[in-house]
Amino acid sequence: MNHLRRIKKSHHLRELSSSSSLNAKKFIQPLFIVEDLKEREAIDGMSGVYRESESSLYKQIESDMNSGVDQFLLFTVPKKKSDTEFSSSFYNKAISGIKKNFPDIFLWLDTCLCSVTTHGHCGHLDSDGTIHNEKSVKRLSNLALLFAESGADGIAPSDMMDGRVASHRNILDSNGFNQIPIMSYSTKFKSNFYGPFRDAAESTPSFGDRSTYQLDVRDRESAIAASVRDEKEGADFLMLKPGMTSIDLILPIREKTNLPLGAYQVSGEYASVELLAKNGFLKREEGLVETWNVFRRAGVSFLISYAAREAKRLFI
Repeated sequence: MNHLRRIKKSHHLRELSSSSSLNAKKFIQPLFIVEDLKEREAIDGMSGVYRESESSLYKQIESDMNSGVDQFLLFTVPKKKSDTEFSSSFYNKAISGIKKNFPDIFLWLDTCLCSVTTHGHCGHLDSDGTIHNEKSVKRLSNLALLFAESGADGIAPSDMMDGRVASHRNILDSNGFNQIPIMSYSTKFKSNFYGPFRDAAESTPSFGDRSTYQLDVRDRESAIAASVRDEKEGADFLMLKPGMTSIDLILPIREKTNLPLGAYQVSGEYASVELLAKNGFLKREEGLVETWNVFRRAGVSFLISYAAREAKRLFI
């Protein structure tokens, strides 16, 4: 399927790719589902955001839909960690269950290995503890195919391995999923603003950090080049992360690529607003809207935010 046809195939994708400025219809709500969780669990620093059980997730999606949300980014947290296998039954049940109960939503699946592996890194580790890029890409692409087979509407690779977008596009197309779009975390920095997320997704590395595959926050040219690369490899949408600390890169990436470009208002950014509000240093809703207006002013095509469920009420 031609790229331009793929991003026009549903009203959800047409909203994300339209040239209109950021508005409530262009928000994506992140969700966490944890295998065998009995009751939802609050996430420290992120009021209103939870690690969900299957039943609580359905209730949350229903509530979000009533609040105007129709696009979601799902993070899956399997009970059993493995460096070689996938919990395919968990993914199949979780994804197919959501789509069966809520067929009208658009469900993006974050595609990474950090919540899957015993070591918490985003790729395959060799015996010496280094990331093996090719083996990582192969396993990640198999995960992307598993998500598509389970009913995912879109794939969102977040691992930052070289060549993973091209590999995902190839395996999807080869297996009859050429209509599935790829929303790449194309410019993703190694950042200090992911803390609450790592707790929620059980994805903190057991040793070292992600310096060898995520971007150095000091390196502007590599950050721009990463998005250009992913466009060439077949991505349908590009994304910057963290959002606010990447704000200076939105214009140059838009100028060098022809794809819709979004941003992720990450857990640390959201928690910062929550903490300031909790201590009386700002009004929470006004603080959120101010950040959203900055993203709009900067020219993003869409926004992933933990407060997306409030956008229809707060943001025109």
